[in-house]
Amino acid sequence: MAGFGNVIGREREVAHLKRAIETGKVSHAYIFSGEKGVGKKTLADTFAMALQCEGEGPRPCGECRSCRQAADGNHPDIIYLQHGKPGSIGVDDVRSQLTGDIQIRPYSGKYKIYIIQDAEKMTVQAQNAILKTIEEPPEYAVIMLLTANDQAFLETIRSRCVTLHLMPVPDGQVKAYLMEHMQVPDYQADICVAFAQGNIGKAVRLASSEDFTAIKASAMQLIRNAGKWELSEIIDFVREVQEYKISIQDYLDILALWYRDMVYFKATTDVNGIVFKDEIRTIRETVRVCSYEGVEEVMRAIESAKARLSANVNFDLTMELLFFVIKENIHG
Repeated sequence: MAGFGNVIGREREVAHLKRAIETGKVSHAYIFSGEKGVGKKTLADTFAMALQCEGEGPRPCGECRSCRQAADGNHPDIIYLQHGKPGSIGVDDVRSQLTGDIQIRPYSGKYKIYIIQDAEKMTVQAQNAILKTIEEPPEYAVIMLLTANDQAFLETIRSRCVTLHLMPVPDGQVKAYLMEHMQVPDYQADICVAFAQGNIGKAVRLASSEDFTAIKASAMQLIRNAGKWELSEIIDFVREVQEYKISIQDYLDILALWYRDMVYFKATTDVNGIVFKDEIRTIRETVRVCSYEGVEEVMRAIESAKARLSANVNFDLTMELLFFVIKENIHG
C-alpha cells in the first residue's frame, strides 16, 4: 500500500481527506458509504495510514515504521472492530472494543483510529452506545463507519459524521487498472468492466477468478446451443449450472450483457460498442434469426429470474423457465 495513489477513481474524496490532514481539520467521525467492493476499506485504510504517518512530505509515505505497521495490519492505534455474530454488531462489541477502550490514549500514534466495516449491522443499542462517544470524543479519536447503507444509521449519528458517498468509478479507469496492474487482456477487461459497473472491487475479483472464467464458458455454451437442445438436455444443463449457484447472479449478468449486445448490434451493426467482441460471429448469426421483441422478452425473463432467486424461489424451476424463454424467443 503505497498511499493515496492506490485509491482508484476517488480524486474528490482523496482531495477532501488530504486537505483535512494538511489543515489539521480532521473530523472525529466519518461515514464512508457505497456498495460492497466499491473501495471503502481501501480508502479508510489509506486515510488511517496517512493520519498516523511519521514521515516527511506527502502522507502516507509508506516507508516509516508507522506506515509499515499499518500496511501489515498490526498498528496498535488502528483498531478494526470485530463482531461475533455475522449478521449484527451488538452493543457488547462496541462497548468492549471501542467505548471501553477509547479513553486509553494512543500507544504511539497521534490518533487512535477505529474502523467499523459493515457498520450498518450495528443494532440500535450499539449505535446509541457509539453516539455518546461521537458526541464527546477524546481529541485524538477518529471513528470510521464503512457501510453499504448509511440510511441504516440513526439520524443523530449521520448528523455528527462527515459522510463521503463513494460513487461508481468511471469505466475507463477501471479498465486501465485491470490492464496495467493485473495484466488483463483488453477483451477480458471489457467484460469485467461491463459487469463491475464502476465497482473496482468486483472488477478485480472477476478478473482474477477462475470461477468467473468457467461461468462465462458455461453461459456461452448455453447461448450457442439453446436452440438445438431438447427438454432433457436443458434440464441436465440446469443441474450443471447449479455448480455455480453461489455465483448465479454473475451467471445471469453474463446472459443479460450478451442479449444487450445483441440488441445494440442489431440496431447499429457497430462492433466497437459491444462487450463480447470476441464472439462477434455468433452475435451476427443470432441477430439474423431473432426479433427485437424476442430479445427484450429474454432480458425481462433474466431480470425476473434474478428477482426470483433473490427471493429464494426454487432454483431448478427458475432456471428451467428462463432457458425455455431463451429457446422460444431467440431460437424458436
